[in-house]
Amino acid sequence: MKLIMAIIKPFKLDEVRESLSALGVQGMTVTEVKGYGRQKGHTEIYRGAEYAVSFLPKLKIEVAVKAEMAAAVLDAITSKAKTGQIGDGKIFVTPLEQVVRIRTGETDGDAL
Repeated sequence: MKLIMAIIKPFKLDEVRESLSALGVQGMTVTEVKGYGRQKGHTEIYRGAEYAVSFLPKLKIEVAVKAEMAAAVLDAITSKAKTGQIGDGKIFVTPLEQVVRIRTGETDGDAL
């Protein structure tokens, strides 16, 4: 099993969610986060004063999938979240040792 964490632009969430649902991914966790990478933030003007926005709003999507689905999930997220502009985000894949569904006690693949 794999845990896939993707940091994406907020307006891309619906496209990514629909694409993952079409693959059979049954659940995901979405968290509003802030951060920066190569983008390094930007400057904005508010009431005539210029100020720096160091951390940009992003969404973090977390999806647990069986190992054989990981490549398809990566392709789906990459294709739907890509704008071709700086700040499109990153995807992190880590091994997932164990999953337990609290309500039923199911474990691992059955708990996904």
